[in-house]
Amino acid sequence: MNSTLIALIIATAPADSPTEVIVSSPEAAVCEISAASQTGTLLFSQGDCLAVRAYTNSPYTHVATIVYSSDGTPVVYDSMNGSGVRKMPLSQYLTDQSPDEVQLFHPNRPFSEKEIQCYRDHLESQLGRPYSVKHHITGQRVSGLHCAEYVTDALVEIDWLKVKNPPRVSPASLVEGITTHQVYRTGPVVEIPVVLEPVSEPQGRCARMWYDTKECTSRFCRQMSRWVLCR
Repeated sequence: MNSTLIALIIATAPADSPTEVIVSSPEAAVCEISAASQTGTLLFSQGDCLAVRAYTNSPYTHVATIVYSSDGTPVVYDSMNGSGVRKMPLSQYLTDQSPDEVQLFHPNRPFSEKEIQCYRDHLESQLGRPYSVKHHITGQRVSGLHCAEYVTDALVEIDWLKVKNPPRVSPASLVEGITTHQVYRTGPVVEIPVVLEPVSEPQGRCARMWYDTKECTSRFCRQMSRWVLCR
């Protein structure tokens, strides 16, 4: 976690220039985000997944939601390729997302206590289900869930949205729905770059060539995984 540097780019209105705030760790980023967020805040990723970008014609490739626990800790729920439906601390989620951009959207009013309980209960009830996105095309329910379907179902459960076919909802169409109907307001855009730990300089020409080759191959495989496997 200590190897990650997070830059928060906060746009207060579309016409304003973003204000950039740089913090030194995911823990500091959690403090910045927590100060502005609440239960129900949505985190939309602007990642590298080519399939989602091409199909939806949108930069949004993933969505997660924040729920505050009884002790005030922000917990993130999402459905991720390779992991399925899961929950984790906000600091871990931000680290896992790097390098990426995350757009926050906040409820236009705080959830009521009843809504919070119902929202949390629904999210908890789906934990452990596998990830699936193929049924997005058909609109048929299957054993798996994709990220936008998971979050949409939770919002439908508390009557914040009315959706005919949640499996067909994408991150992009969810953004359009919550903003068009003014149930959510736009929050900050968060850039999460990776800062590599300093390493000792390899000694000798062969050692340097091996290290450079290994690092180049590793970065290429990670990027291909983000482009093709969406993770």
